[in-house]
Amino acid sequence: MKFKELGLDDRLLEGISAIGFEDATPVQEQAIPKIISGKDIIASAQTGTGKTAAFLLPVIHQILQADDDQSNIKALIIVPTRELAVQIDQQMEGLSYFTSVSSIAVYGGGDGQSFSREKSALSQGADVIIGTPGRLIAHLNLGYVQVSNLKCLVLDEADRMLDMGFHDDLMKIISYLPKQRQNLMFSATMPPKIRDLARKILQEPDEINIAISKPAERVAQAAFILYDNQKIPLAKYLLKAKKLQSVIIFCSTKNSAKQLSKELKKLEFSVEDIHSDLEQGEREQVLRDFKNKKLSILVATDILSRGIDVEDIELVVNYDVPNDGEDYIHRIGRTARAASKGVAFTFVNEKEQNKFYAIEKLLETPVPKGKLPASIGEGPEYKPRTGSRSNGRKKYNSRKKRK
Repeated sequence: MKFKELGLDDRLLEGISAIGFEDATPVQEQAIPKIISGKDIIASAQTGTGKTAAFLLPVIHQILQADDDQSNIKALIIVPTRELAVQIDQQMEGLSYFTSVSSIAVYGGGDGQSFSREKSALSQGADVIIGTPGRLIAHLNLGYVQVSNLKCLVLDEADRMLDMGFHDDLMKIISYLPKQRQNLMFSATMPPKIRDLARKILQEPDEINIAISKPAERVAQAAFILYDNQKIPLAKYLLKAKKLQSVIIFCSTKNSAKQLSKELKKLEFSVEDIHSDLEQGEREQVLRDFKNKKLSILVATDILSRGIDVEDIELVVNYDVPNDGEDYIHRIGRTARAASKGVAFTFVNEKEQNKFYAIEKLLETPVPKGKLPASIGEGPEYKPRTGSRSNGRKKYNSRKKRK
């Protein structure tokens, strides 16, 4: 379906055309008319399905149609991470380019000056606020954020926010908002805790389900069974052999990300690592350099596994096995975006075999096993305990907030 068939404001259609969009994705096709009609919705949609535009477009449309000159905030979008807040604000800016609708992203990690700038902007008023829970509460508690005219609340990556322990923060924020409002909840997965949260917030919502918990068919997957000390040599071998221009390597800890990045730099690869030890400005600069192709390889912890929209990723490497099947799907979902194809490799050491087998069970298919090159040597046999009771799903509130 074409965007022009969805009843959107002409000024929005100009922005859509300028960006180069023409056909709506399935989640956009289903969500936009429902949101425009005023319905609450709960949507299961992974990153890469176009879910951000699925809520931004109708939210902007409704603000334009209301033609309300008041400076109060009209819509609030809550997200789990500062990176996602910045990305959504950038997409908001592009889509609303031919309108007068304003937005601001607020998030932690900066200095006192950044908080003061946010305070000044919020005091003057903006149509749409995009923010992380902790930062939003800090501003709301000080009393200058005018939400009395708020019409719409959006929770994006709701499952991620619960994983990070933000349930109480979300309920605190909602306590500041008017009871009469539209509520939109987007989540990559739909576990019981998300259902419980939806019952507290949404009013008779329509439900949308878009391709949850399965990797894209265009992703060619392979797992390498190896010893831990073979991981760095294999990473070097694969990167030298393939000569790729856009690679993300996911590590489970900051230390492994730093170590791998250091080893790759010795071989003069164009590489940087990104994790929570970096200052906010440093992280944003690394992301900009990667998106602009100034960097070929990004070594990252899970801060990039969801929500960050980087086009044309040729290869994703799980240097460490993700904690569960859902994280695996989100990590390899960085490649094969839109109509492109991609490759995802996972390194599995002896201690990670049971965890990886649990992921395969959740995916309901074995991942092909790659053969180690002769220069790396032989790895261990793949002998996971197949009787493991784990199903590859995470336990909520088991993760730390920062990696």
